[in-house]
Amino acid sequence: MSRIGIFDSGVGGLTVQRAVLEAVPTAGTVYLGDTARVPYGTKSAETVTQYSLRNARFLARHEIDLLVVACNTASAVALPALREALSVPVVGVVEPGARVAARASRIGRIGVIGTQGTIASGAYQAAIRRERPDATVVARACPLFVPLAEEGWTDPRDEVVRGVVRRYLAPIREAGIDTLVLGCTHYPLLWSAIEAELPGVELVDSARAIAADVRERFGGAGPASGEHLFFVTDTPESFLAVAGRFLGRPVLTAEHVDV
Repeated sequence: MSRIGIFDSGVGGLTVQRAVLEAVPTAGTVYLGDTARVPYGTKSAETVTQYSLRNARFLARHEIDLLVVACNTASAVALPALREALSVPVVGVVEPGARVAARASRIGRIGVIGTQGTIASGAYQAAIRRERPDATVVARACPLFVPLAEEGWTDPRDEVVRGVVRRYLAPIREAGIDTLVLGCTHYPLLWSAIEAELPGVELVDSARAIAADVRERFGGAGPASGEHLFFVTDTPESFLAVAGRFLGRPVLTAEHVDV
C-alpha cells in the first residue's frame, strides 16, 4: 500500500488530501499542518523554504512514497530545494493547476487568485505561460478568503461573503477571463461564492489537478483502506475544530509535534 505525505501551513491542505483520497482511496496518508507558523503567504521565500524542508524531513521519517506540497506558497518557492533534499518524488500544486487552466481556457485569458506570497512569486503566471505562451494572465491576491473559509463563512447568500468576493474579483471580471485558478487550498470552500460572481468562468481547483497526477502514479482502484495520521506544530484543538469541514470527513485526533 502506498503512503503519501502531505504538508501545508495549516488546515487548507486538507482540501488537497480530500481530493487525493477521492482519487486514490487505497492510499495511506500522513498529514502535517505547520499551524505554529501559519500563514506562509506573508513570509519570505527563504523562510518558507526553511519551514518546508523541516516539514518534509519530518514526513520522510514516516516512510512515505511520495510528498505532496499542498501549500501553494511552498509549491511556488520551495520545490527545487525539497526535490534535492528528499529521495522520494515531490509534487506541488502549482504546475498541475497551471496545466489544467492552460488547457481549459478557450481564449487564453486566465485569472489566478491566491495569497500575497503566491501571487508575488509569479509561479502560477510563469507556469501558465510555459504551458501556453500566448496566454494573458491576470493575478490577484485575496487574503481575506482564508479567514472566511476558516470561519465557515462561505455561503454566497451571506452579504459579508458576497461583498468580499465581489471586491476582490471585480478586476478579474473586468479583465474578461474565461478560466480562473483557485491558487490557495482554502479557496475551494468559497467555490459557490466565486462561481456566482464569475458566471461562465471555468474554475480550476489545484487540489483536483494534483490528485489526478497522484492517481496516475498509484492507480485509483480499490476500497478506502489506508491509515491516515495527522500532525500539527501547535496545539491540536483549533485544527480539529475545523479539519472536518476541509477534509469532508471527521478528523478525531491530531498529534502535536516539533519539527
